[in-house]
Amino acid sequence: MAATSSTTPAAVPSVPERGSTKLAEFARLKTQRKRREKAIEAALLAAACVSVLTTLGIVYVLVSESLEFFRHVPLYAFITDRQWTPLFDDAHFGIAVLLAGTASSSAVALLIAIPLGTIIAIYLSEFAGHKTRETMKPLLELLSGVPTIIYGYFALLFVTPLLQRIYPDLPGFNVLSAGIVMGIMIIPYVSSLSEDAMRAVPMSLREGSYAMGATRYQTAINVVVPAALSGIAAAYILGVSRAVGETMILAVAAGMQPNLSLNPLEPAATITSYIVQVALGDLPHGSIGYQTIFAAGLTLMLVTLAFNLVGYWLRRRYREAY
Repeated sequence: MAATSSTTPAAVPSVPERGSTKLAEFARLKTQRKRREKAIEAALLAAACVSVLTTLGIVYVLVSESLEFFRHVPLYAFITDRQWTPLFDDAHFGIAVLLAGTASSSAVALLIAIPLGTIIAIYLSEFAGHKTRETMKPLLELLSGVPTIIYGYFALLFVTPLLQRIYPDLPGFNVLSAGIVMGIMIIPYVSSLSEDAMRAVPMSLREGSYAMGATRYQTAINVVVPAALSGIAAAYILGVSRAVGETMILAVAAGMQPNLSLNPLEPAATITSYIVQVALGDLPHGSIGYQTIFAAGLTLMLVTLAFNLVGYWLRRRYREAY
C-alpha cells in the first residue's frame, strides 16, 4: 500500500490581520499626504513672505536714507520751498516743484484714460458681441505691453509735432504730449478692470431693468455702472497710481526741467523723471544731492499709498454683495 504524503497548506492571514494591514497602509498614506500639504503650505508662505519682506526692505531703505537727508534739510523747507535746485551751489529743496509736474502730467493722462476707458468698458460689457469682445479686448491690452520708452519717443516725435500745428508756440518738450500718450497707455488698465467689474453684475439686475421698459443704454448707465461702482473706482485708482509712477514717457517727452507750474504747455520735471536723472549721474554716494532721490521716492510712495487707501475706502463704501 502506497503511503499518502500529506502537504501542509500555506498559512492564510485571518480577516483581522488583513484589516490591520489595510489600516496601516491607510495611515501611512495619510501621513505622507499631510507632509506634502505642509510642504506646499510652507512654500506658499515663503512666497508670500518674499513680497512682504521686499516691501519692508524698500520702506527701510527709503526711510533710513530720507532721515539722513532731513538731518541737513528741514522738513518745513522741503515742503514749502518754491524752487528745486539740489544740484546747484545755491541749493533749494522744494518738493512742490516736482509734485506740480507730477500732478499736471497725471491730470492730463487721467483726462484721457478715464473717459475713454470707461466708454470702452461699457461697450465691451453691454453692447459688443462675443466675437467682438474676444477680439477687441486682447488687442486693447496689447497697449499695456508696449515698452514705455517707445511711448516716450512716440510722444516726442509724433504727438508733439501734431500739437505744434495747433499751438505754434508749444515747446519741443512739454507735459501735454507726454500726458496724452501716457493716458493712451493707461486706457487698458482702466477699461479691462472696469469691464470685469461690469460683467460681474448679475444678469437679473439687467433683466429687471429691461422688464421695466429701460433701453440697453439706460440699463448700462443707470443700473450696471452704479452696481459696479466699487470695481470701477478701483480701476480709476489703479490708473492714478500708474500715472503718478510713470517714468520714461515723462523723462523723454516732458523735458525734466523743474518748473513750479500746472500749465501742461510748459516743460516740467516729475518725481520719477528726477530720480532717473540723478540716478544716472555721477553724484557721490551719501551726498545731499544723492539723498534727494530717496526723499523724493518716499514722497512718491506716500502719495501712492494715499491713493490706494482712498481706493480701499471706496471699495468698502460702495461695494455691493449679490
